[in-house]
Amino acid sequence: MAKEDLDTPIGQSHEVPDTRLTLSSAAFSRDTPIPRRYAMAGDNASPPLAWAGVPAGTQSLALMCVDPDAPGGNFTHWTLWNIPPTVTALHENISVRGASRGFVQGTNDFGKMGWGGPQPPKGSPHHYRFQLYALDAPLHLATGASGEAFTKALNGHVLAEAALVGLYQS
Repeated sequence: MAKEDLDTPIGQSHEVPDTRLTLSSAAFSRDTPIPRRYAMAGDNASPPLAWAGVPAGTQSLALMCVDPDAPGGNFTHWTLWNIPPTVTALHENISVRGASRGFVQGTNDFGKMGWGGPQPPKGSPHHYRFQLYALDAPLHLATGASGEAFTKALNGHVLAEAALVGLYQS
């Protein structure tokens, strides 16, 4: 018998609640198609996202969406940062002026601020990787910073991360 079994009162277990950071969407599931509404050819609305399991010590959250299948490599569709750790979801169609909740948005690789929906060339489906980061500090980036600046600013500050990948095909 293991020592932890001896220290456990009958009827109780040593199960620890799952505190792993998770990311999900009400609009699509892992490795399933992203609805057209969220694509450039649709309404170009940002998808709703929700998360759980933010670790203790998190000072801010940050989010990035990239298409690793783009012809030139990783194509940034969205960056947001300085999301308060008490926030557990983003509703769909976040405005470029979404700073009302305290967060800041960057410039996507379309050259515009905020969300830029899927717009892959015709052919195989592309993967859109939404990556959520729990950080030990807010990011000190100017509004509209590039995806590259965002990625560099994360260095040394990530406590945990979670991903959600959706698919889109033109």
